[in-house]
Amino acid sequence: MSGSDASTATIEVNEAVFCSQHQKEVCSDCSFDGREENDGFFGLTPWDRDSLELPTSTQNKDGVWQCKKHTSTDCNLCYGWKKQLSKLHVKAKKAGKKAL
Repeated sequence: MSGSDASTATIEVNEAVFCSQHQKEVCSDCSFDGREENDGFFGLTPWDRDSLELPTSTQNKDGVWQCKKHTSTDCNLCYGWKKQLSKLHVKAKKAGKKAL
C-alpha cells in the first residue's frame, strides 16, 4: 500500500503525518500510508519499514497537536521522529526489507 486515498484526512504532528481518524502512520482502515512522505520529509529514502507510533496526544487550544505526557507541541522525547525513523530503517534493512 503506497500513498493514500484522496479522501483520507491527515494530521501533522511535529512535521510527521498520520491519518486523522486513527492517528496511525499506516492505517489499513483508511487505506493510508504516510511512510514515504515522512521518510522523504526527514531526508531518508522511503523504505518498507514498521510504522511510527504516535504517542498519546491531544490538541491544545490553538488546535496544534501536543504530547499528553509533557504537553509540548515539539517534544523531542515523544516526537523525535528522525531518530525513530533511523532506528526503524536499520531494523528494516536487517530484516531484508527493500526501499519503496
